[in-house]
Amino acid sequence: MYAIFAIFSANSPMNGMKDEKPLKIGITCYPSVGGSGVLASALGEELAERGHEIHFISYERPFRLPANAPRLHFHPVIINDYDLFKYPDYTLPLSVKMAEVSCDHGLDLLHVHYAVPHATAAILARAMLPPGRQPRVITTLHGTDTTLLGRDAGYGPAIRHALNCSDAVTAVSAFLKGESQRLLDFGGPVDVIHNFFAPRPARRSREEMRRELGVAPDEVLLFHSSNLRPLKRVDLVLEAISRLETSKPFRLLVLAGGSFAPFVEQVRRLGLEDRVIVRENVTSIEDHLQAADLGVFASETESFCLSILEAMFFGCPSVATRVGGIPELVDDGSGGILVSPGDVPALSSAIDALIEDPSRRREMGSAGKSRARERFSADVIVPQYEALYRRVC
Repeated sequence: MYAIFAIFSANSPMNGMKDEKPLKIGITCYPSVGGSGVLASALGEELAERGHEIHFISYERPFRLPANAPRLHFHPVIINDYDLFKYPDYTLPLSVKMAEVSCDHGLDLLHVHYAVPHATAAILARAMLPPGRQPRVITTLHGTDTTLLGRDAGYGPAIRHALNCSDAVTAVSAFLKGESQRLLDFGGPVDVIHNFFAPRPARRSREEMRRELGVAPDEVLLFHSSNLRPLKRVDLVLEAISRLETSKPFRLLVLAGGSFAPFVEQVRRLGLEDRVIVRENVTSIEDHLQAADLGVFASETESFCLSILEAMFFGCPSVATRVGGIPELVDDGSGGILVSPGDVPALSSAIDALIEDPSRRREMGSAGKSRARERFSADVIVPQYEALYRRVC
């Protein structure tokens, strides 16, 4: 299990905070490739730029966290593999490190991403500290802790307890808020604060990136980006690509946050060896997104789908399934086309239509880009977190 930790204290004036002093805030998340880790790292970076001091604590440095940035620090959690335990324990070492950093730096609050094990560890860490030095705890739900673990009798009660003990709970979509309250039987308030994306400058041009990928100037570059877990239904993405009827040349770029090995046989069986390009654990997401023309997503469920939002910021529309929080992101053609989950023919038809109509593709991409900037930018979302921090503290 992974976690990251961040805290903030005052060294410089905060943008838009007037006379309010900067906060010292802990942020814990999974540092691996995935939406929650990307969001938490970006949030910590944005908060540091606004004057807060951030200390990330984890067994590993978050992959998107910049090195040597002002007010951003990293503290590793050491995990000992004792023979006494059949499996190494992460929750207890994490909680001890949280308490240590809270004590040493006087944290105002701990902001944990995912209830298990991060909220559990934060609540334990808070209990270790004396009254008057206990930080507030904010838990942000990203999806799996509700939609998967919440159904598990071995985790559900622990998640519910963590939420009940938190000073505030947030969810990245209205859909996830409803699912959390239903599946976890959680009656407390849940603030909806959507994900945001703050793109960094690309290091390579669109033309350079496409040449590096071996994509010809006249080819339409489709892309899929995810951790490749079963709920992402990469198998349906490949099936839809194999059914395309367009006469125009195209390729599919898979930005894989996990091993693509389970899908190699399907690629071979469908005759897509010359169509599919795979890049695993990519950190320069901006370089690849600006080279793409159309995203393809076939998820069974999604709490938000940060990959679609990332594409929207580059004017790249997506064809995706109408599930979970995706309709909160993609609306009536602004950002792409939504189809019913599991409907491979509809998915293929929508992809075909946008490959054949570059003008419509550009219009959708432009509308999606405007929507992303207006509703899901750092300037819109980060102040919502800051307001929550102030309210809780």
